Amino acid sequence: MSTLEKEILFDVTTVRKDFPILTLSVYGKPLVYLDNAATTQKPQIVLDTLTKYYTEQNSNIHRGVHFLSEVATFEYEKARGKVKNLLNAADSKEIIFTKGTTDGINLVAHSYGRTHINAGDEVIISAMEHHSNIVPWQLLCEERGATLRVIPMNDEGELLIDGFQKMLSPKTKIVSVVYVSNSLGTINPIKKIIELSHANGTPVLIDGAQSVAHMKVDVRELDCDFFVFSGHKIFGPTGIGALYGKSEWLEKMIPYQGGGDMIRSVTFEKTTFNDLPFKFEAGTPNIAGGIGLGAAIDYVQKIGLDAIREYEHELLEYGTDTLQSVNGLRIIGTAKEKASVISFVVENAHPHDVGTILDREGIAIRTGHHCTQPVMQRFGIPATARASLSMYNMKEEIDILVRGIEKVKEIFG
Repeated sequence: MSTLEKEILFDVTTVRKDFPILTLSVYGKPLVYLDNAATTQKPQIVLDTLTKYYTEQNSNIHRGVHFLSEVATFEYEKARGKVKNLLNAADSKEIIFTKGTTDGINLVAHSYGRTHINAGDEVIISAMEHHSNIVPWQLLCEERGATLRVIPMNDEGELLIDGFQKMLSPKTKIVSVVYVSNSLGTINPIKKIIELSHANGTPVLIDGAQSVAHMKVDVRELDCDFFVFSGHKIFGPTGIGALYGKSEWLEKMIPYQGGGDMIRSVTFEKTTFNDLPFKFEAGTPNIAGGIGLGAAIDYVQKIGLDAIREYEHELLEYGTDTLQSVNGLRIIGTAKEKASVISFVVENAHPHDVGTILDREGIAIRTGHHCTQPVMQRFGIPATARASLSMYNMKEEIDILVRGIEKVKEIFG
C-alpha cells in the first residue's frame, strides 16, 4: 500500500480534532498523552452522547412504561447490540454489561468457578497477567482447595507454549490469559492457547482489555468461551465494560449478584432468575456508560480497526527504533508480536523520577509496576516507565518523549 493510500485510510490530524483534551497545555507545554494503556481519551461524540442522555433521556431502564424509560431502554439495549457486533458474538444475550474487565473476571471466577472448580482442580493463568486476572483466581483456589498454575515466559516477554501444553491435564478446569500484555505489549498466541485448551476439554477466558481498541476481535473465530474488556480502554466512559460468554456456559452458571432485574420472581421461599443476559445484571446499571460505550464503538468502527492497527504499528516501530537509539535506555518486552506499548528503564534513574521529569515537559506516561508485579519480579526490576500509544498519537510526540528522556539523563548523569 502506498503512502498516499495510507493517508486516505487514516489521517491522524483529523482524528486528533475529535478529542478536545488533546488541545490542553500542561505546565505551559502542549499535552503529549502517552498513557493510553491506563485509559484512553474520549472523542467529542462520546461526550455529546453522555450529555444527551442526562439532558434528554435520563430514566431507569427495563421496568418503566413511560416515554423516557422506553427511550433509555432502547438506547441501552442498542449499545449491547453494538458490543455484540464489535466482538462478532452469536447473540446479544451473550453480552453481559459489567463495570469493566476486573468485574467481568470476578464474575466468571465466582459464577463459573464456584460451580465447576473443586479441591484438587487446577486453574491456569500466565506470568504476564494483570493483578485483575491473578487475585480473583487466587481467592477462588484458596476457597475451593484448587491450585493456581502459571505459564512461564522467556526474556523477550513471550509465553512458553510448550510449557503450557505440558501443564494441561484432566485437573485443568479453566485457562484465563491476557490477549495483549499491558506492561510488555506482547500479543499472545491466543488462538493456539484456545485450541490446546479445548483439546483438553477446558474452557478459556480472554482478558481483552488491551486488545479491543487496537485490533479486530472475533470471539467466534477465536472460539473463546469468555472474553472481557473495559469501555475506557476503547475511548468510552469509565465504569462500564462487557463480558462475552458462550450461552451454553452462561446458562449453567449461578448468578454473580442478587437484586433487581436479575430475577423473574421472588417469594420468601424461593427466587427464580431472569433470562440471559439479565441474570447477571443486578440493580440499576451504568446506563449512561453503556450508551456512551456504544457511541465509542461506532466511532472506532467508522475509522476502522484495520486502519488503526496499521497506523499504530508504524508508531510502535518508529518509537521502538527511536528509543533504542537512546544510550542507557533498555526496553522491557521485546516480543516479535507486539501492540503499541513500549516499557523501558533508564540507567541511573528510577522510573518514578523519569515520569516526574517528563510530566514537567507536558508528557504523560505511566510509571510503576502497572499492576503486574510478577512481571517486574521476572525481569528483576522494581518498575518501568511505559509509553502506550494510541491512534491519535504522532511520531512528533515520540520525538518529544525522547528529548524529555535526554533531560532525565542530564539530571541523573
